[in-house]
Amino acid sequence: MSIEQGIVFAVLGITLAMFVWNRIRFDVVAMLALLAVAISGLVPTEELFAGFGHPAVITVAAVLVISQGLVNGGVVDNIARLLGKIGHRPTLQVLTLTSVVALCSGFINNVGALALLMPVAIWMSREAGRSPSLLLMPLAFGSLLGGTMTLIGTPPNIIIASYRESGTFGLFDFAPVGVAITLAGIVFITLIGWRLTPRREEASANAKLFSVGEYLTELRLPKDSNHAGSTLHSLLAAAEDEADIVVLALIRDEKLQAVPSTYKILREGDVLLVEADTSSLQVFLDKTKLELANQAVEDEGADDAEKSKDKVIGDASEGNGKNVEKDDEKAAARIDKGELYLVEAVIAPESSLVGQTANRLRLRERNQLNIVAVARLGQRLKRRIGDIRFNAGDILLVQGFEDSLGGTLAELGCLPLAERGLKLGSPRNTAMASGIFLVSIAVIVAGLLSAPVALVAGAVAMVLVKLMSASEAYKAIDWSVIVLLAAMIPVGQAMESTGGAALIASQMLVLGENLSIASVLAMILVGTTLLSNVVNNAAAAIVVAPIALSLASELQMPSDAVLMAVAVGASCAFMTPIGHQSNALVMEPGGYEFGDYWRLGLPLTIIVTIVAVPMIMLVWT
Repeated sequence: MSIEQGIVFAVLGITLAMFVWNRIRFDVVAMLALLAVAISGLVPTEELFAGFGHPAVITVAAVLVISQGLVNGGVVDNIARLLGKIGHRPTLQVLTLTSVVALCSGFINNVGALALLMPVAIWMSREAGRSPSLLLMPLAFGSLLGGTMTLIGTPPNIIIASYRESGTFGLFDFAPVGVAITLAGIVFITLIGWRLTPRREEASANAKLFSVGEYLTELRLPKDSNHAGSTLHSLLAAAEDEADIVVLALIRDEKLQAVPSTYKILREGDVLLVEADTSSLQVFLDKTKLELANQAVEDEGADDAEKSKDKVIGDASEGNGKNVEKDDEKAAARIDKGELYLVEAVIAPESSLVGQTANRLRLRERNQLNIVAVARLGQRLKRRIGDIRFNAGDILLVQGFEDSLGGTLAELGCLPLAERGLKLGSPRNTAMASGIFLVSIAVIVAGLLSAPVALVAGAVAMVLVKLMSASEAYKAIDWSVIVLLAAMIPVGQAMESTGGAALIASQMLVLGENLSIASVLAMILVGTTLLSNVVNNAAAAIVVAPIALSLASELQMPSDAVLMAVAVGASCAFMTPIGHQSNALVMEPGGYEFGDYWRLGLPLTIIVTIVAVPMIMLVWT
């Protein structure tokens, strides 16, 4: 082993360990790896940032923009609406959902396809009186399977195509193997697999995750209140260290103002619609001297007034006070009328909220967004909302304005789940979005333009016809993935140029020289699968591809065959929630635990391997 090879192995080893450790963002880790090979002189300076202009990176960015255009055009949304008519039979629901998400994932970003269908799956589960855990894991795995069917289905396919020596793979070159494993996977999940998912029963068959009505109360500023003429911020500050209160709306002269500014000047008689548990409510009333809006206290003596107040608060703490019940019914009615816009959303792994708190982000002031409640591991958190440090997969109940809430959630990296009277998304133009996408695909298939050029043209066209704004197109690009790819491509090339890939291949040759071609392909596929279950799948493809090519050269195997094995292995990370963003997204809504994934993921991986290896041999050897 040379010094250069030792350095590149050390860099890759540390990089993979940091990916698994998952305490530093994977794009930052990738940039650190790039800097390491640059400082050590393994990559020439003029080639160091060439990855940012690599065709694979450009193609991934274009696909993400086109995916957003298809979302805005309502293409997948229209398909999703039809799913509500399939009935309540679990087998039929699983079959339909996994088939649709797989088909969509073949042509748009698989996380985007999953995000569009998650609310549908949750709604179907609740309508059928079952936990969403039954449908969400099959849905996530279906999105991974579908991504294997085309060149643009998933970033690993695009990366693998760039390693082909005789020119890139075509758009549908992945289809023979990808369609075969997708069909086999869907059949297994539909007939057997869904029964292996854990049962996470909800408290009641049709219950929402958040029972908001139980926490809503209307409070009035009484006559001669000390807080009249002061700001809402001052009122909340009076008890902020002891009571957890979220103000959803201010009602003045029978007009409701949703998400009032904390700088709003309060007047006597103003009614605040607040979200709080009974203990916080009691503390807040004691500190601020506000009164329950329906509390009938006339000009009685001070003692009588205190007794009446104590009775109302006591009833609230017991959960059976008539005045509070009446108040909750009135508050819930406001939501039913659509006066308030509340939506459940899940925090995506790359969201800017991860690791932050609501107080630090000042979401109310900056985004006019209220965090009403937070759930983790299927349970509503009872801690102060402002102090909760958000994790990827947390489910938020948020409140905002109808015309901006969808855009705000997208900007923060949150995906809407069970909607409450809210319609998210841009005006629909399905025909235009579909037409641009189909023309881009036809140009690629006809060989008139390369995939990067045709897809970039399609992305630009979607902006020109105003399916999205230019700023929205930039937001659609997952820049963390772009940076990861651009940084890791030169690192992977360093392993190849230093002879590191050949060295590993020669060691594997000792194991593989007496094995059949099928056994070698299975070894590569399974090895890549295991790696992609603990690191980003695009990174796994970049690391394994040069090794597989060197091994193919030593064994005189077709290089296309080993590249297909790497592509399948990199895309089929079914056994852990960290293997792919799709797996992570369904973890909290489904109430899954880390160890739940292998129950369905392991047999599915075995089936994929059994089907993929013969198909690769049939088509590519």
